[in-house]
Amino acid sequence: MNKRRVLVEGREILISNPDKILYPDVPLTKWDWILHMTRLAPYILPYCRNRYLTTIRYPDGVNGKFFYQKNIPEHAPDWIPTAKNGDIVYILLNDVPTLVYLANLACLEFHVSFDRADNPGCPTELVFDLDPSVEGFDAVMEVALWTKEVLDQMGLTSVVKTSGATGLQIYVPISPQYSFEETRMINRFIARYLAEKHPRRITLERSVKQRGDKVYFDYLQHWRGKSLTAPYSTRARAHATVSTPLQWEELRPGLQPEQFTLETIHSRLEQWGDLFAPVSRPNTRHSLKEILRFVRQQG
Repeated sequence: MNKRRVLVEGREILISNPDKILYPDVPLTKWDWILHMTRLAPYILPYCRNRYLTTIRYPDGVNGKFFYQKNIPEHAPDWIPTAKNGDIVYILLNDVPTLVYLANLACLEFHVSFDRADNPGCPTELVFDLDPSVEGFDAVMEVALWTKEVLDQMGLTSVVKTSGATGLQIYVPISPQYSFEETRMINRFIARYLAEKHPRRITLERSVKQRGDKVYFDYLQHWRGKSLTAPYSTRARAHATVSTPLQWEELRPGLQPEQFTLETIHSRLEQWGDLFAPVSRPNTRHSLKEILRFVRQQG
């Protein structure tokens, strides 16, 4: 069986089946994909560090069967960093060797918690997940821009990224001292305000069948025990799309999430740098004290 041994920051890792095709449409082998991951490590790790990790594994590539993994595999080396939360022992994606180890397992998607293992129960951002109910990206961009307007009016800076699939996700860095219940109050207030202001475009309906052609404004995903695609994570889609941070000015008709792939992300990073840095390495985290006071007054 074809194998390679690599030394990554002093850790020896056995790469099995490096020539296996993971993304046939590109095409991209496991070895190719691992090399991409190591190049993206400086951008993936800052946000993922010390967060509870959920991976989606595709042992036979994107066209094969897949499964979610939260618990660390039994055969994992003892140097893999972990944290226990409830009955689950999560891997912490804290370093390059761990990233390469997970890449060898064909973990094509990395999803991380909204809080950190060193400060559990206190989310580090407000997060909004916008999903289209029908094909087309323009409506999602429109809703994202409306959301930014509201956040700007509240004095909150925000960063937007593609989900890597069909939606957009908006992050607001906050002081990690508030509970999920408190951040839920604010997220719900914003979601309801936008849905009432734009009822023909936005829905809060969780049932896909009941959404029609509206954009689903998902504020409920932001909760303890749940996760969202990490920035710069690949997705298990035909063309190896990447969850990519954007400049707000890029949200204009014609933009498509399929533009952001492993083939384009590196030149984009060279041109623009890490647009997610205000979230993963923030200079300022917003206080929610006054906003919470206002929302509570509204009942």
